[in-house]
Amino acid sequence: MERALLIVIEFDRSRLWPLADEARELEELAHSAGCEVIECMQVRRHDPISGTLIGSGKLEEIHQQAHDTKAHVVIFNEELSPAQQRNVEEIVGVKTIDRTQLILDIFAQRAKSEEGKLQVELAQLRYLLPRLVGKGVLLSRLGGGIGTRGPGEQKLEIDRRRIRQHITRLNDALKKLDRRRESVRQHRKDAGVPVVALVGYTNAGKSTLLNRLTGAGGRVENRLFTTLDPLARRLRLPDGRFMVLTDTVGFLHRLPHHLIEAFQATLEEARDADLLLHVLDASNPLALEQAQAVAEVLRTLQLDAKPIVTALNKCDQLTTLDQAAALQRHVPEPVVISARRGDGLEALLKTISHHLSS
Repeated sequence: MERALLIVIEFDRSRLWPLADEARELEELAHSAGCEVIECMQVRRHDPISGTLIGSGKLEEIHQQAHDTKAHVVIFNEELSPAQQRNVEEIVGVKTIDRTQLILDIFAQRAKSEEGKLQVELAQLRYLLPRLVGKGVLLSRLGGGIGTRGPGEQKLEIDRRRIRQHITRLNDALKKLDRRRESVRQHRKDAGVPVVALVGYTNAGKSTLLNRLTGAGGRVENRLFTTLDPLARRLRLPDGRFMVLTDTVGFLHRLPHHLIEAFQATLEEARDADLLLHVLDASNPLALEQAQAVAEVLRTLQLDAKPIVTALNKCDQLTTLDQAAALQRHVPEPVVISARRGDGLEALLKTISHHLSS
């Protein structure tokens, strides 16, 4: 298990989440990736520095802390440019990654389906491409051979060309899979079966709800991004009609835009759905902030105009009823449920049935 030193930076700008909550979520991400968090350093600055993001004095402090704690990796909560990552790693003397690379590592561990693996690999290669300089990356497994190297071509250019070629192959493979999924979606439309897509913050309980309603038997863990691959199951509504309930990848606060783009194919399920079922963890102190993060991702995907039913999940974990009451004031017509215990599910299905009928 890798020992991780976390660096959480707050610049002098307006931010929805307090620094302590940013640190807590980065720690959860690191644990989800399989790291042992040894310390979390919080840094406050007015503005980022173009070459190193933060000052040399603070980087020397991080270098000393990484050495004293025998850290294997330093993880920043801010996205590092390729040049910043190289410069910081050189000063710190330890493998340095940013939040995006950490999320990609979690995605790589979670992806099980062919489509999920292809999407993760594509996102990783796009992230790696501008970061090749000085890394000595060996990518012979991606292709090459006799007749592929031009006269005087440098190894770095060969690596870049192989990555671009592999990206093209991955895109082609994903297009084939998307055409197959599109035919399945069209078959549902022709049959007149409505589709409801589960959306929400990661670890809000979407998979638990899908399992409880349909007996799907999907993987459930108290970790971020446990479910990466979409899962669809048929479900009978109280009025006797059938619908299809689909699970999608969980959203995240400040989810990098290119990661959203990488999972466009998976999120097509949400785009083609007749109704979105937003599962919100009512027991989380940051429930409202998480709801805003989900709304932002839905706007990015141009899904914010779709009809949405909000389920306030994990009501069994609320310490006071005031928490649920406060959320109900900010969320239009929510249904309070516990996917784990089964509370409120009958009311939820009736609400879904009503929306689909109208």
